[in-house]
Amino acid sequence: MLFITDTLKIPLREIHFSFIRASGPGGQHVNRSATAVQLRFDVQNSPSLSAEMKNRLGRLAGSRLSKDGILTIEAQEFRSQMRNRDEALQRLASLLRLAAMKPKARRPTRPTTAAKKRRLEAKKRRSLTKQTRGTHKTDE
Repeated sequence: MLFITDTLKIPLREIHFSFIRASGPGGQHVNRSATAVQLRFDVQNSPSLSAEMKNRLGRLAGSRLSKDGILTIEAQEFRSQMRNRDEALQRLASLLRLAAMKPKARRPTRPTTAAKKRRLEAKKRRSLTKQTRGTHKTDE
């Protein structure tokens, strides 16, 4: 069970792991062992997530979410398969925590009278600065 928040838990049977060879430096070890982890989580068919959370997760995941609704996370930082697996689970948990937070509703506001006055004063000062530039007419 992957604990996301107090109310949200994802059963590990919904998460599928595949182990692949990592890229990058590491010599013979990296060439012979499949330590990199590819985590797959089916967002669209998950009974643990609400519809609005699935939508927020879709926006947050970006290119990691396929058209079929499968979230893919790859971890290959460590030499150990177990540490990479834990790292992938932590990344999934943090992504789901972000998706679980409901965004604050924006209340439209208007600028105050003082703010409008400051803006107009700044525009007048800028205008005067620009008016003094350029060619000056001489009295010839």
